[in-house]
Amino acid sequence: MRRRWLGLFLPIGLGTIITILLQFTDLPNPLIYAQADLGSFAFGVGLGISILFVAITILLDQFEKIQIDATIQFAEDRRRFLRRLDHELKNPLTAILAGLANLSISETPEDRGTSLGSVQTQVGRMRQLVSELRKLSELETRDLDLGPVDMEELIEESFALASDYSGADERDLTISLPRAPWPLPTISGDRDLLILAIHNLLNNAIKFTQPGDTVEIRAFEDSNQVVIEVADTGPGIPEEDIKHVWDELYRGASARGIQGSGLGLALVRAIVSRHEGEITLRSRPKKGTIFTMRLPV
Repeated sequence: MRRRWLGLFLPIGLGTIITILLQFTDLPNPLIYAQADLGSFAFGVGLGISILFVAITILLDQFEKIQIDATIQFAEDRRRFLRRLDHELKNPLTAILAGLANLSISETPEDRGTSLGSVQTQVGRMRQLVSELRKLSELETRDLDLGPVDMEELIEESFALASDYSGADERDLTISLPRAPWPLPTISGDRDLLILAIHNLLNNAIKFTQPGDTVEIRAFEDSNQVVIEVADTGPGIPEEDIKHVWDELYRGASARGIQGSGLGLALVRAIVSRHEGEITLRSRPKKGTIFTMRLPV
């Protein structure tokens, strides 16, 4: 970097030296104006090259800084992900080992059945975690199965599926779709992935609310985009957790004791991103949360 900055003075220095030589060299009188013009030209060229060199040097320095910052951030994100993965795997593995130990000393069929059930539950939890990690990895490289998607039909189907979720019958589930002056437009997208994204948002809303709370899905068209909102009257998301909810395997304090892998919202963000859309959220403590998905028409 020092050599790069030292090179800054080379063009302007050469231009200045040429200017001085031309100005003070004893040449015949008819060339005196040519000497002055050539000197000014040399000085101007040197100055221009130096300014260009400064601009290029600043850009290169900024690019290097961006690369270094990106590398540091990537390393930190990777360490954070591995710590979370270790935590998510350690808990079910510990429970499986405990279940197997109890199974070996169980004396009655009931005790053996309880231990075996615990092991099967934790195996299922690990299987789900691995499956969702694989989905998330494939989303980055797989080709989308694009086709025309009737958004009104898709949202109504997702809402119908949500009615079968555990605890859904204890919540007030509502749906609001435009009927006039026209329905939602058709978009180009991967239907299965879009259903998965809406499924995860509705499933989250039901899991993190209490019996009697309201969970609503609504949609409308805005500036050549289909906007889908999943809102609830749950406890809301703490402000310190909002910036992390999209991270893989992140589970905030409010998620403790609630079953899940911490990959649902990461999958939603990846799906929306692959559709060149946008996903945001707003939340107020003790008021509720709104997830807003925008997909281009």
